[in-house]
Amino acid sequence: MSGDFTVNGVAFDSREVGAGDLFVAMAGEATDGHRFVPQALAAGAGGAIVSAPCDGPHVRVADGFAALQALGTAARKRSAARIVGVTGSVGKTSAKEALHAALERSNHGRVHRSVKSYNNHTGVPLSLARMPRDAAFGVFEMGMNHAGELAALTRMVRPHVAIVTAIAPAHLEFFADEAAIADAKAEIFQGLEPGGVAIVPWDSPHRDRLIAAARPHADRIVTFGLEKGADVHAREVMRLGQGGTFVTATLGGGRELSFTVAQPGLHWVSNALAVLAAVDALGADLGQAGLALAELGGLAGRGKRTVVSAGDGDALLIDESYNANSASMRAGLAVLAEEPGRHLAVLGEMRELGDRSAALHADLADAVVAARVETALLVGEAMAPLARALEGRINLVHVADAETALASLRDLLAPGDAVLVKGSNGVGLSRIVAALGGG
Repeated sequence: MSGDFTVNGVAFDSREVGAGDLFVAMAGEATDGHRFVPQALAAGAGGAIVSAPCDGPHVRVADGFAALQALGTAARKRSAARIVGVTGSVGKTSAKEALHAALERSNHGRVHRSVKSYNNHTGVPLSLARMPRDAAFGVFEMGMNHAGELAALTRMVRPHVAIVTAIAPAHLEFFADEAAIADAKAEIFQGLEPGGVAIVPWDSPHRDRLIAAARPHADRIVTFGLEKGADVHAREVMRLGQGGTFVTATLGGGRELSFTVAQPGLHWVSNALAVLAAVDALGADLGQAGLALAELGGLAGRGKRTVVSAGDGDALLIDESYNANSASMRAGLAVLAEEPGRHLAVLGEMRELGDRSAALHADLADAVVAARVETALLVGEAMAPLARALEGRINLVHVADAETALASLRDLLAPGDAVLVKGSNGVGLSRIVAALGGG
């Protein structure tokens, strides 16, 4: 150690360093964080954790990643907060943000959450390490693309409540089938604290599999869903003119709650029911949670809606550019279907689908047509099966990259249009959103 120093935050990306942060330098596959120690210190970092010589205030360790994990473990150990873990193939970031808003409404300034989609082997310990000592609640997103990853993360997070939002054919490249994905997501229950609650999607075809996986670890299992068999279910769902949804939810014990979900789409209703199940399991304020759901804005890359310029008028841009699998594609297209005006869709390829990629892309054709899409701009080589399935049914433009799609979209976009932009993050459709003014 170079000498005493004080820090009040943690970061491993030098671009995110704030005044007084501890910068954790780690050697990664693409670059070595030690290269950026000077920039981090110049940006105001109070010190660094390093495994190589350093001129500034620092603690030298054998392994920066192991040190970050130790920081996360220590922060969790000292915390008296009630902790929620969230995973799922779709909806986990949206549910995490909605749950944070629901708890924050009645516990202002005392609810901590993982930022962005920091949900992997580095993001989770970083999010834990950042949790304030006096937090009342912590909400942590956990992701995976291989079996065993969630088991390790959940044992670090040690949630009191664990949510699986939904199971979908994501990361099929690394799994035999969707059931194997369900098994991997169910690993989140292995870290539940004594007396913990597992929250499971009733409407999922993998419901019984998830319940069986939760039973050895959970004191209580709560199901949520649109169907009335769920413990927390929607008794009434009514779309509102401004795009949101009015819901009356039944929560068991003769209790009901009527509230509005600001974001459109049944997938958001499902997310809201999972959130209410978690709020109830935590003993937090359900009424305040309902008010928070009515105020929740769209998330960039996950349904944010922006009015953008289109010729001499305006168009609606629905930004779903962060990620895509067949379930979320269908959900996004269903939202587009409800919008007035002409419908355009910029759809990027879905990645990590393995040998089922062609079939899953082609199977989206009926959903595209049902959404009354006049012109679809398909981006990426893997979209070829969908292009073939749509041929002769709607107008098609199939291009190689986001930049070409943007040029085509600029030529097409007209006042009154509604355009959905959705694809796997690596396709880069967020650049289209930013160029149109929806960033």
